[in-house]
Amino acid sequence: MIYFDHSGMPHKAIITAVWGPETYNVPAEAPCLNLVYVSTDESKSDPFGRQIERDTSVPHRAQQQAHGNYWEEE
Repeated sequence: MIYFDHSGMPHKAIITAVWGPETYNVPAEAPCLNLVYVSTDESKSDPFGRQIERDTSVPHRAQQQAHGNYWEEE
């Protein structure tokens, strides 16, 4: 799954929660997701590596009018 952050930058992401049906027929019926991804900000690192970022209630691309803050299938 690919998450496009608030700036429209794509990230590979992991789903942490599904809000709505887990199966759907068309993207317009897709659920919102909570997700986690690795930060691209080089200042956000620690002894374990780059830190993670989280976002919640992220809609599918078909449901989002803005240029970012949505997910789509790979």
